[in-house]
Amino acid sequence: MSKTKNCLTTAWTAHVPELRGWLRRRLANPAEVDDLLQDVFLKSLRQGERFCEVLNARAWLFEVARNTLADHLRVARHTVELPEDLPATVEEPDTVDTLTACLPRVLSELSERDREAITLCDLQGMAQADFALAKGLTLSAAKSRLQRARQRLRERMTLGCQVQLNEAGRVRDFVPR
Repeated sequence: MSKTKNCLTTAWTAHVPELRGWLRRRLANPAEVDDLLQDVFLKSLRQGERFCEVLNARAWLFEVARNTLADHLRVARHTVELPEDLPATVEEPDTVDTLTACLPRVLSELSERDREAITLCDLQGMAQADFALAKGLTLSAAKSRLQRARQRLRERMTLGCQVQLNEAGRVRDFVPR
């Protein structure tokens, strides 16, 4: 038996019961557990001689199992059948959702710096770290800039759109302009 097969077989035999139990607590279907264990074993086998160099085989196997499970859950598309007699109701949009009608005008009234920070990070989903890099700022400075821009946007929205808050601090009403 080769060195690779020996160290992999030894590690697998020692840790597969614990791996199986860990996966069973996270998946209801035993067939899915077996499929994921097989994937983990194949990934281990693909490591070849490098697997024998792993200092903590148990930790390595669990990390691969965790990543394999995450990939499986990300791809899985569980659907639920809806009953045929489900009433079709149309709900009124939440007041805060309709407040977005005020956003373009108020956003245009902000400084270029504030508008850019909010547009890139909040509206386009750019990570703050990427924003910091693009603007030549430290991450702390980028976070502060975005926080101040958000505060100024909030103040302008509150005044310009006459936002009224309820006791919980949530938008109750506003006047679109």
